[in-house]
Amino acid sequence: MDFHDIAQARGMGWTASIALGLAFAGVFAVSHAANAQGPRQFSGIAAYYSKDYKGRTASGERYDPAKLTAAHRTLPFGTHVQVTDPRSHRSVTVVVNDRGPFTKGRVIDLSLAAAHALKMTERGLIRVTATIE
Repeated sequence: MDFHDIAQARGMGWTASIALGLAFAGVFAVSHAANAQGPRQFSGIAAYYSKDYKGRTASGERYDPAKLTAAHRTLPFGTHVQVTDPRSHRSVTVVVNDRGPFTKGRVIDLSLAAAHALKMTERGLIRVTATIE
């Protein structure tokens, strides 16, 4: 093998590496876009704010028990989440405007209005499935 053959082989290897890298990047971009656009779900235990709670939420808004809002640890403020009680099949769409819950095992805290919509005030804590809209 002379210098020209080695250079050509290295060039083909470099080209193949670039092509393979671009193929992987394309697969990642497609799968990432599908995840970003598709519905995301989570499930777990939901609680609701106390009837006596007054104050501001982490977004700076004053908590309003009559609004359909919720607290989530990481979702951006303004995110719409459909929360469903699989036992009763009731659903409510809430807007994330606060951080929490900070109790282990809970995935979302709901406003009093959202808790009434799900008819969970008698039970206190319920298992829910939530879909990010």
